[in-house]
Amino acid sequence: MTATDLSTPVPAIAAPGNHATSARRVRSRGWRLVGYVALVLAAAGLLLPFFWMVVTSLKTNNDVFTIPITWLPDPVVWRNYLDIWQRSDMTTWLRNTLLLAVIVTFLQVLTGSFAAYGFARVRFPGRNLLFLAYVGTIAVPWQSYMIPQFILMSKLHLSNTLWSIVAIQAFGAIGVFLMKQFYETIPEELSEAARVDGLSEFGIYRRIILPLSRPALASLALLTFTTTWNDYLGPLIYLRSPELRTIQLGLNTFISQYNAEYALIMTGSVLSVLPVAVIFLLGQRYFVEGVASTGLKG
Repeated sequence: MTATDLSTPVPAIAAPGNHATSARRVRSRGWRLVGYVALVLAAAGLLLPFFWMVVTSLKTNNDVFTIPITWLPDPVVWRNYLDIWQRSDMTTWLRNTLLLAVIVTFLQVLTGSFAAYGFARVRFPGRNLLFLAYVGTIAVPWQSYMIPQFILMSKLHLSNTLWSIVAIQAFGAIGVFLMKQFYETIPEELSEAARVDGLSEFGIYRRIILPLSRPALASLALLTFTTTWNDYLGPLIYLRSPELRTIQLGLNTFISQYNAEYALIMTGSVLSVLPVAVIFLLGQRYFVEGVASTGLKG
């Protein structure tokens, strides 16, 4: 054997396992890329109607149904957002809706969290049966007791007042269920230690449980605020005076009055969606955290 033969490098032989690992990594990255593309397409499909609504609100009325479709307004008609305030009672509609949404959300969070603490932490006879019956009301459709409820509100002289909407929406079993599931993830040892230190049940609820429940409280607040803001049937039944109309009722009357003003109709729709979108973006982190952690046993 010559010196040249000894100096010739011998090619390394790759282990069979390395090829399999590389192939799995490539397939994993490929599926991940497919997943990202699918999520982007799904998000685009969900956001497309909102994008079209905003774009249409900035067009002239004659440009709304042009062929081919113009995805960007030319020219941009910002005056639509001034005309909608001048030609409708938008200020009253937004004020009433915001007032109802804030009051109902506050009462839902207060009563739901307080009742949930009783079901989750306080031991009393028949607790599970009472909670099951309370949560079972979720399965009862509102249409089945809508008429008796309206008769009751009329006898209480709450019909045609904003207080009627507050009374029928300020208490709900969904909030109690959501908060109870979250409370059960909080270690019981914290409450036991507080009781040993002489803290009352209300003190435990206010000083320990509530600060730890911010994600669940934010989730409940967002859900309640959105539901109250978008409610149409309740205000339609109970609020008959024009000065009591909410944004949903007001937009319906505006559409019937200006049924050919599509750009203005879209402008009003943007104004009705914008507050909810802003609030959801501000509380998105707490909402996702609360939904993800609710129901998990700690």
